[in-house]
Amino acid sequence: MVESSNAQPDLRDPNILSTGYNAVYAATPNSTTLRRLWHELAEGLDFPDDFGHISFVTLPQLRRMAAELRLGPGGTLVDLGCGRGGPALWVARETGAHLIGVDFSTVAVEQASARATELGLAGQAQFVVGTFADTGLDPESADGAMSEDALQYAPDKRAAVAEAARILRPGARMVFTAFELEPSRVAGLPVFGVDPVEDYRPLLSEAGFTVEVYEEVPGWPEPMRTTYSALVSAGGL
Repeated sequence: MVESSNAQPDLRDPNILSTGYNAVYAATPNSTTLRRLWHELAEGLDFPDDFGHISFVTLPQLRRMAAELRLGPGGTLVDLGCGRGGPALWVARETGAHLIGVDFSTVAVEQASARATELGLAGQAQFVVGTFADTGLDPESADGAMSEDALQYAPDKRAAVAEAARILRPGARMVFTAFELEPSRVAGLPVFGVDPVEDYRPLLSEAGFTVEVYEEVPGWPEPMRTTYSALVSAGGL
């Protein structure tokens, strides 16, 4: 005898989340529609296609991030939530820094590693499976950290920021972009974890960071609205 159950799966279960992220990254490279619209509407037509991504960071913004990191040859850069690695690989190429990309998705890590090889950066970059709260990296082992439109997906933002502070050397810098969320609008959405925040500055200060610049990207959130509206109009991916 089999009894039915109305119990819903815990969508915050790491195994379920991992399966979801892996599916996204497995499908992304195969969608010409997604790639075309994202390049045109999100990252910008001037963004080098070899380093394409699925965040909303444009080339001018990425250049600024690279400058703010103040890295040089031989430094160690960590990209938190690196995905397929495009923006961080660009920064590594431009600065000469050694890159360590960390992502929850094994598929993303595999794709980022393959991309580094294709771009001739395999000797300068490595990608590992880890989380925002547990990168697996040594304390004070990084000269800079970056993250592009990923931190908002961390289930525990306080733990994520504390981990970033732990792996950075004294005086090292962290530069990131993230969506500003309205908690009432994301309540119950497991992809955003259980603690969406509207302002990261208190968490950053609590972790020991000195916040030098905290600003909204001009025109935001229009790029997100335009991009996703175009994808929906195109009938999906």
